[in-house]
Amino acid sequence: MKILVSALEHSANIHLKSLKKELSDDVEFVGIFDSELGDSIIDLRSLAIMGFVDAIKKLRFFFKLNTQMANLAKDVDKVLLIDSSGFNLPLAKKIKKKYPDKEIIYYILPQAWAWKPKRIPVLEKTIDHLASILPFEKGYYSKSAPITYVGHPLLDIIKEYKEELNLHVEKIAFMPGSRKGEINKLMPVYKELQKSLHVEATIVIPEHFSKQEVKELYGDLSGFKIAHNAHKTLLQSDFAFICSGTATLEAALIGTPFILTYIAKPLDYFIASRLVKLNHLGLSNIMFTKFNERAMHPEFIQDDVTVDNLIKAFGEYNKTEFLNDSKALREYLQHGSSKNVALIIEEK
Repeated sequence: MKILVSALEHSANIHLKSLKKELSDDVEFVGIFDSELGDSIIDLRSLAIMGFVDAIKKLRFFFKLNTQMANLAKDVDKVLLIDSSGFNLPLAKKIKKKYPDKEIIYYILPQAWAWKPKRIPVLEKTIDHLASILPFEKGYYSKSAPITYVGHPLLDIIKEYKEELNLHVEKIAFMPGSRKGEINKLMPVYKELQKSLHVEATIVIPEHFSKQEVKELYGDLSGFKIAHNAHKTLLQSDFAFICSGTATLEAALIGTPFILTYIAKPLDYFIASRLVKLNHLGLSNIMFTKFNERAMHPEFIQDDVTVDNLIKAFGEYNKTEFLNDSKALREYLQHGSSKNVALIIEEK
């Protein structure tokens, strides 16, 4: 079986690797994905963008790539889209128009419940199988929608969880994100924070960065230990400061208390704040408030990301309550998703 895969993000490819293990050996990927999984048509590093402004600058490039992907759909058995709605939803519409009978599976759905709810009817009409990773998501779609809750992919990857916490924090993980813009904005704050807290500090750096990129992005890291494995680092740490993204949910599931920090470009933040109607930025908080009246962890955004604010929140943190919340969140999500998505893909 030949599958056209569109997995642009690093996090999407982590879940794609888990999915690949559940698929038959005769399944072949074509399209966009990590080079470890086959012959991708493009280097994923060239796709990295941060925010609306960066996306606009690369529009022509992405239009051309989208057309190239749609043309590849002719010779495949099925299409698998993962996350990245800005690219994948237009691609799905293009493929469905050109090849109406081509089966399209969307895994890790666009967060239409958070913004652009008008996308939901489009998704229902265009996608043959909507594989949801959020238990509450199905409620936003019509009763006839082809949507199934398949479980959450992080529970395929995370195998160890904290059963107890060191209430006297000795090791802290700092995770300033994987995009260059995020790292540039958060590192000055994290460095000041590290000097103020006087604990063992570990900085998690994406493996794909070259030595030169690390030097340019992070600068002097003499106060930090360097790590690349997020899950292992979180498991070994007593606390974490994390840029908004998948890593926050990883920490929430593992049971490592953390504080979310996020600084976007002013224009990007202005646009997002007008479009997104949510009380929280972190996915773990969004999910946790679906069955609890309070948030799971603190969030600091834009000008609120200051050393004083973070130290104060760190000192007031209820770590025991967080660990109990972590167990409740895992129960809410139930199980991983790779096996269920593999069954959908290989269904005749």
